[in-house]
Amino acid sequence: MVLLRPVLFVQAFVLLILAAMTVPPALIAEWHNSATLRTFLGTGCACLVLAVPAFMAKGKEPLWLSSRQMYLVTTVSWCVVSVVGAIPLYAALPGTTFTDALFESVSGVTTTGSTVLSGLDTMAQSILLWRALLQWLGGIGIIVLAIAVLPYLRIGGMRLFKTESSDWSEKRLPRTQNLIWAIGVVYLGLSCITALSYWLAGMGSFDAIVHSMTTVATGGYANYDASLGHFDNPIILWLSSLFMLLSALPFLLYVSLLHGQVTPLVTDRQVRGFLLFVVVVTVVLSLQRSIVEHESILDALTHTTFNVISVITTTGYASEDYLTWGNFAVTVFFYLTFVGGCSGSTAGGIKIFRFQIGLMMLRNQMRQMRHVQGVFTNFYNDRYITDDILRSVIAFSFYFTLTVAVLALILSMCGLDFVTSLSAAATAVGNVGPGLGDIVGPAGNFSSLPDAAKWSLTLGMLLGRLEIMTVLILFTPTFWRT
Repeated sequence: MVLLRPVLFVQAFVLLILAAMTVPPALIAEWHNSATLRTFLGTGCACLVLAVPAFMAKGKEPLWLSSRQMYLVTTVSWCVVSVVGAIPLYAALPGTTFTDALFESVSGVTTTGSTVLSGLDTMAQSILLWRALLQWLGGIGIIVLAIAVLPYLRIGGMRLFKTESSDWSEKRLPRTQNLIWAIGVVYLGLSCITALSYWLAGMGSFDAIVHSMTTVATGGYANYDASLGHFDNPIILWLSSLFMLLSALPFLLYVSLLHGQVTPLVTDRQVRGFLLFVVVVTVVLSLQRSIVEHESILDALTHTTFNVISVITTTGYASEDYLTWGNFAVTVFFYLTFVGGCSGSTAGGIKIFRFQIGLMMLRNQMRQMRHVQGVFTNFYNDRYITDDILRSVIAFSFYFTLTVAVLALILSMCGLDFVTSLSAAATAVGNVGPGLGDIVGPAGNFSSLPDAAKWSLTLGMLLGRLEIMTVLILFTPTFWRT
């Protein structure tokens, strides 16, 4: 109970946030006289009622979170949000099973964007807004997790980005709490700018608000079955490409930018590597489409830029079915599924900095083979990379690959073909959204998958979003020993 008391107390705040989240959809339902009003009011009231005993768990003694309790808080919080998020979907959508509702909710909270729902064009606006709010909450949640929690839990080398190590954080924002508030302001501001831009480009006000939340969260939920291809507007595609790209950059650097320091954003090795990678892939695919498919360079560049950025940032929007672009493009998009954006952003995937560190390790290994007695050090953004960080990056990469492999094997046991199994596993763990093939591709839908496959993918999405080891450690006997 000593271990669980702080965890339960934190869940009280999570439930209060969820209760507040039900208010906007309820107002939309009331405005449209929709039957979903009862669903959201009931969900909000239930959250408030459950928050009371969670608050009482605090007791009279002051609480503090150990690293062991942080693992529990992180995993339990995401599970609580996912279950509560599924309730309105299950109650308000006729014919929706709890399995489908939970899959949709987890896909939203983890900002994956895979969906089992169809008929979005005629769906109640309150439900569409709820899906977007789940992704928006998950987006800000993963930023806070990556910056305030994971570095201290020794997860995947993220101590390279500990807030205490940056000059501006020590001078301007000495406390993590203040830093989180600053990131919240940046997150909200970027969302508002995105919504305004979409509205000025021709979206309706509701569409602009919903798509701004799912863009900044790099989640990819759209209000239409055809995703952003529904609007058939190149300006919207270019704006979306821009804001997806911005959302995949480290939010810590935006906070430093607000304090007048432009240099970190310009010189950051992760940012430069990420942007260079996006440009190279986009140019290569655009030229390939223009030459081979005889498409105009402007159209090729527009759709290639949008879809490449959508997959790299793990957003999952689509303007076209890129699986029809040829075998080379399909192979490239499969590789992009694993990449992801920058650490400290809303994007998922392995993250660019791990690839960069991996290349540094490979280079040093080659040099070590030539100069056996040589001693070589690794630096990243002028900071020394310790062996501990190298080990954590290797461990994360191994578990990421192993998780995809095991999940793909499980999906094949559920009757899925090789391409569908492998791509669905990769897109779930990488939190991308669309996979490959007719079933789970950008033009497909996950609704036809068997329930066993949906539950497996649901677990895969949670594992990928929480950096895998955060969840796996809970299943080790040593974790529960006092």
